[in-house]
Amino acid sequence: MAVFDPSFFNLGEKSGKRGSADLCAYFFLHAKQLLNSNGGFGLIATNTIGQGDTREVGLDQLIADGGVITRAVPSRKWAGIASLEVAYVWLRQDNWLGEFVLDDKVVDGITAFLTNPGKALGNPYKLIANQNKSFQGSNILGLGFTMTDEEAQALIEKDAKNKDVLFPYLNGEDLNSSQTQSPSRWVINFQDYPLDAEHDDLKKPKGKPYASDYPDCLEIVREKVKPERDKNNYSKSAREKWWLYERSRPELYNAIANLKRVLVLSIVNNHLGFAFASENIVFAHRLAVFPFDNYAVFTLLQCNFHYQWAWEYSSTLRKDINYSPSDCFQTFPFPASTAKLEEIGDRYYNHRQNIMQTRQEGLTKTYNRFHNPDETAADIQQLRELHIEMDNAVAAAYGWQDLLPSPSGRGAGGEGLSHGFHQTKQGLRFTISETARREVLDRLLELNHQRYAEEVAQGLHDKSKKKGKSGGKKKAQAESKKQDNDNGQMSLF
Repeated sequence: MAVFDPSFFNLGEKSGKRGSADLCAYFFLHAKQLLNSNGGFGLIATNTIGQGDTREVGLDQLIADGGVITRAVPSRKWAGIASLEVAYVWLRQDNWLGEFVLDDKVVDGITAFLTNPGKALGNPYKLIANQNKSFQGSNILGLGFTMTDEEAQALIEKDAKNKDVLFPYLNGEDLNSSQTQSPSRWVINFQDYPLDAEHDDLKKPKGKPYASDYPDCLEIVREKVKPERDKNNYSKSAREKWWLYERSRPELYNAIANLKRVLVLSIVNNHLGFAFASENIVFAHRLAVFPFDNYAVFTLLQCNFHYQWAWEYSSTLRKDINYSPSDCFQTFPFPASTAKLEEIGDRYYNHRQNIMQTRQEGLTKTYNRFHNPDETAADIQQLRELHIEMDNAVAAAYGWQDLLPSPSGRGAGGEGLSHGFHQTKQGLRFTISETARREVLDRLLELNHQRYAEEVAQGLHDKSKKKGKSGGKKKAQAESKKQDNDNGQMSLF
């Protein structure tokens, strides 16, 4: 009888590849170890096998070690009762002279992303120019911290001091379903306050409060949060510091402290709708937050260029994107010039806001209309026209004039972006054509590699340099600032 060897969970780390990979990646790695030369296997996995960390730990390594994916189905609904998407992957060791079949179609080859290879090869790199410009919201770890608006106002009326630790709390449901993207609840936030003088091991700075200075709010947390922290298998820190969030994300709130609004995205969503939100709130952990208050960055993140990039390099949850700022934003190569993106972003954003206010619908329902070919209302048609104008402005910002429409209605290089209703992996979408999508992704990947090479040449990715010393940190900041100038991104960031 075969004995299961748990050591294969270390297969991903043996080659230096680490990440939050799905379990299926390790079965692929283990199966590869069992192959003889010219041997092969076929496995069914969750559709994340070709996405994010799971791809990096699994299929990326297999291909680097001589594996060839000969046939694949990237995503298909599981035939059983479970609601999930699965992938089918056939892999052969060493040479393959037969056909490559992707989604039942003969193609030139199959990548670790379970896609047809483009002109540019390889994975995108994280760019220093994009560091510290995307964050995940706070993981409060306890719904007992939250309350209704009425409950929060009652606490403030009881003692005005309570307002110091009470904040509006924005989550993904608010962002996607509310026509105003405004928080529907409030939350108690003691930031990093010690519990009281008896538990103040670090001796708080002069003027910094204790959580016990707000007895009304502390009692709520003691009754509603502490019991859950005590009985569940949380970390030692979460149990001992029950009045604090598990992840408060001070780096996020420091980054947005001087802004009146910031860009926010629900990490799990279907339409990738970015929106502005007030900075003086607590953001839930399933939100990605970007410390920008201008329409130029909104244009770049909402346009089809970043939309296609995000779907290509993020993982998914069923049919929804599971947006990863590290994989999507930190790798995204922004254009050198953004001067003409502010105006179109302003018009697009405010027209979208007017639609939501008039119809009393949120982002999800608005984009459901946007992508529905049977929806012919004038306001939605105008939003589509603005989206086309936005994409064209971004293409011009990159200097890709051949992707712009010509007087004859075609781009100088052929079809241009060819906006319209196209079938995609996400279903029918009003977007750019498949040919344009692959061209845009190829160009963005080439630009990412170019920017990364420039940063490497400047020593910005030299891991041998000592970290933590103030001199080194200041030098790195200066080099990063210089890199922004060299890349023409200073006006953007």
